[in-house]
Amino acid sequence: MVFKYSVIVPLFLWGITGCGRSSTAPEPTPPAKQISVNSIKLDGSAFNSQLYNVGIRPAITVEFNEPVLPTSIASAVQLTNVSGVNTPITTTLQNHDSVLVVQPAANLLNLSRYNFTVSASLRSASGGAIIATIDKKFVTRIDSTPKFASISDDELLTLVQKKTFSYFWDFAHPVSGLARERNTSGDVVTSGGSGFGVMAIVTGIHRNFITRLEGLARMKTIVGFLNNKAQKFHGAFPHWMNGSTGAVIPFSTKDNGADLVETAYLVMGLLTARQYFDGAGADETGLRNDINLICNGVEWSWFRKGNEDVLYWHWSEQYNWDMNLPVRGWNECLVTYVLAASSTTHGIPASVYTNGWAGNGTNGFINGHQYMGIPLPLGPAYGGPLFFSQYSFLGIDPNGLKDPYADYAIQTTNHSQINYQYCIANPNHFFGYSDAVWGLTASDIPGGYTASSPTNDIGVIAPTAAISSMPFVPGPAMKALKFYYYTLGDKLWKEYGFVDAFSLQELWYADSFLAIDQGPIIIMVENYRSGLLWNLFTSCPEVKTGMKSLGFNAPYL
Repeated sequence: MVFKYSVIVPLFLWGITGCGRSSTAPEPTPPAKQISVNSIKLDGSAFNSQLYNVGIRPAITVEFNEPVLPTSIASAVQLTNVSGVNTPITTTLQNHDSVLVVQPAANLLNLSRYNFTVSASLRSASGGAIIATIDKKFVTRIDSTPKFASISDDELLTLVQKKTFSYFWDFAHPVSGLARERNTSGDVVTSGGSGFGVMAIVTGIHRNFITRLEGLARMKTIVGFLNNKAQKFHGAFPHWMNGSTGAVIPFSTKDNGADLVETAYLVMGLLTARQYFDGAGADETGLRNDINLICNGVEWSWFRKGNEDVLYWHWSEQYNWDMNLPVRGWNECLVTYVLAASSTTHGIPASVYTNGWAGNGTNGFINGHQYMGIPLPLGPAYGGPLFFSQYSFLGIDPNGLKDPYADYAIQTTNHSQINYQYCIANPNHFFGYSDAVWGLTASDIPGGYTASSPTNDIGVIAPTAAISSMPFVPGPAMKALKFYYYTLGDKLWKEYGFVDAFSLQELWYADSFLAIDQGPIIIMVENYRSGLLWNLFTSCPEVKTGMKSLGFNAPYL
């Protein structure tokens, strides 16, 4: 018997094995996620702009919104120095690869600028591009290690004077003996800077940098050139002249004749030397007589431009009075009026000082306000650049000096204190300003020259400003000098002493030396130490008479 049977297939299997079979489509690949920066910090501080005073082994931490593709880091992340040279770095990923920590592999250089960049080649773990690249700069901290062996303060002052003296001795023009305008000037010599140079020669003899006979020989060369070769205009000298021929070199197009203020600085120096070389011998007697010829030949009164009650700065044979710049205070020109009143041949009456220089106390001459909590008797807001209290007072002793307008010891001291306190306050937040880095005055700047002051502060410090304030604020001045020498000496201390200026903000250091900035350093340090130049200049009989005629009184008059 044959049994027939059929296999019953459950219906639920039909859907799996039957003709109506279906398959699941593959999941689509998710789109690559772009990467962006949530935050960037340098040693824990927000790295939004250029940072200063950074350590030499900093850590840069970048937090991204997405994990980073590790293999893209090496080509994308760089740390370069100011020359664009790559600095070796180490990189570490944290927090599931979304935080990147970058550090230099070795210590960075102090007081140097570095650039941290993350380029477009950085990728997220999913392959997405970075939305915005990173380009940040920072400056490392100052190296406080002393650059030179420690010496006593007295030895340091002598060293600074001696090194600065070499600008006026070794670098003087070989024909005339006069001071070159700056270390790149060639034959261009400066009359005012040469007056400072003459005072530097007197100081050099006093400090035994040279002998008296050596100084006398140089002075005879200088005075002989000024008497016999130098071009003069109504007895006054030009701002610049050729150190070989004596011919005027225009300071500007119309400034191609007399410069009365520069002449005053030159005469101040010559009268100081005349008082120093007081020997009875023929050489020193002859030098004094030749100096008197120069000084008595300056026609101070002629520069009143037709008997006006003011002196004018410039006159030219070609342009006459076109410069039209009256010499009015308060500024660096006080000694111009003192010498004009002191002249025994071409003197001026007191009215020229009262109405012209002082403007009867108007036209901004009197100040009377306080700055940084310090009262300022005369001059513009905050006192102006520090050379206002330095150039004329290289020879004029402000101690005990008064006239109807001011006590000049207060004027010079308070002006210096205001400048000092302003730099400590540092309202513009320039890197490096402190109680050891201060002093705003006229100097070279990156790409030019300016008269820096609290109202014209571009972040440039001139060593001459603080150092030449030493007679007025000796503590702050000495602190600055020691910082410039010991701490910044590898950048500032060169063949003729301190370079003209520097900016820690810009990491810029001048390669220049200017006669009108080097001169006050050696002279004012000496006035602080011994009062030598003050004593000599104010011992001139005609200066005493002239200052009294203008209404000054002082113990030395």
